[in-house]
Amino acid sequence: MSNPIKTAMQNFAVSQALKYIEGDPEENIPKLMALVDKYSPDGWYAPQRDAIRKVIGEKGNWYQLILRIYELDPAVRKAFFQNLLLNASLKGSATQDEISAKEDCNIPWAILLDPTSACNMHCTGCWAAEYGHKLNLSFEDIDSIVTQGKGLGTYFYIYTGGEPLVRKDDLIRICEKHPDCEFLAFTNGTLIDEAFCQDMLRVANFVPAISLEGFEEANDSRRGQGVYKKVHDAMAMMKRYKLPFGISTCYTSRNVDDVSSEAYFDQLIDAGALFVWFFHYMPVGNDAATDLLPSPEQRMKMLNAVRAFRSTKAIFSMDFQNDAEYVGGCIAGGRRYLHINAKGDVEPCVFIHYSNVNIHDVSLLDALKSPIFMAYHRGQPFNGNMLRPCPMLENPDILPRIVAETGAVNTDYQSPESAEHLCAKTAPYAEKWTPVAAETWKAEGHTES
Repeated sequence: MSNPIKTAMQNFAVSQALKYIEGDPEENIPKLMALVDKYSPDGWYAPQRDAIRKVIGEKGNWYQLILRIYELDPAVRKAFFQNLLLNASLKGSATQDEISAKEDCNIPWAILLDPTSACNMHCTGCWAAEYGHKLNLSFEDIDSIVTQGKGLGTYFYIYTGGEPLVRKDDLIRICEKHPDCEFLAFTNGTLIDEAFCQDMLRVANFVPAISLEGFEEANDSRRGQGVYKKVHDAMAMMKRYKLPFGISTCYTSRNVDDVSSEAYFDQLIDAGALFVWFFHYMPVGNDAATDLLPSPEQRMKMLNAVRAFRSTKAIFSMDFQNDAEYVGGCIAGGRRYLHINAKGDVEPCVFIHYSNVNIHDVSLLDALKSPIFMAYHRGQPFNGNMLRPCPMLENPDILPRIVAETGAVNTDYQSPESAEHLCAKTAPYAEKWTPVAAETWKAEGHTES
């Protein structure tokens, strides 16, 4: 059971610490943990506080990243810390844990949703194109999802698509209506202009994650001629406005050399990006290109690069496939997040297009207790080797069984794909990756039990 007094004390401690830093970040950040210790209950997040104390003391790349955050617009920075650190991570997590225990189901830390299936681009291998281009969640739909989510302790919302910024006016309205939440959008970046930068400054709680697939040749070969330049123009504009933004990179067999290079990381830092999230290519859709799947050697190259640069570069990097060990395996099915498509179908994962329920017909909590979500809840982790977290990519026998047992239906209305067809494409990949994952996992000192 959450303790309201303890939570209030935690919030107060962090608030006081952040207020203290504002005066002179470079001078006061080294004194941060002493202030947090003063206001914190005994033992509160002691290992995390020790880790932060070490980072500050060494004044290495993570310390430099903190200083980069203090270059942002002050109002935006305040909202970022308030919504993500206090509301989503402290207050929200306590509520999530309480409701999860009470209802015996997963409660997500973040909710992904598609405002629209429409997009102003058509990128090679993009699963979003499979939905078609005529579906939309209304403003009222999105508002209802956020309102229900806050009741469950969820204060972080991520827009996918389609291209979310096709609906930029409604997204800004949602930011205005829910100033206590943080909103992020995976976007191709081509619709970011001066007016939208001014809107982002005004609401202060919207962060773009721009898709970039490497250097110009690799990026534009997949995303279209001239897109690379448009993306860099958008980043330069946001940097001038002192707005936070990050990068979303899908790595494939064709761009691994680009996106695993030190030059790529350095370029993102120079452009002003605060984070880069790497996503493994998934062959979702009947016509998905399986030749874009990375080889085991290429995946290992990404794993080694991200881990090396994470300890040396002033940018927060994460590889959602290779870093599963840090979050206990698959985070889908509401364990950390869920996905709601533009028609309202509630799916366990942005890449797993199967569902039992639609948000127009049931509450968010009822969706989390639907058969496919409960199968995720009871089945996670899907493998003792955290380098094989996914029930589709690395464990292709699991997803077809879950779909069959739960009666979930495919939510691609343009070209429905069976789970068997999808996982037949990943089975050869899984067979090649399994021995490499086993060797790597063992070398890191883990067992697969």
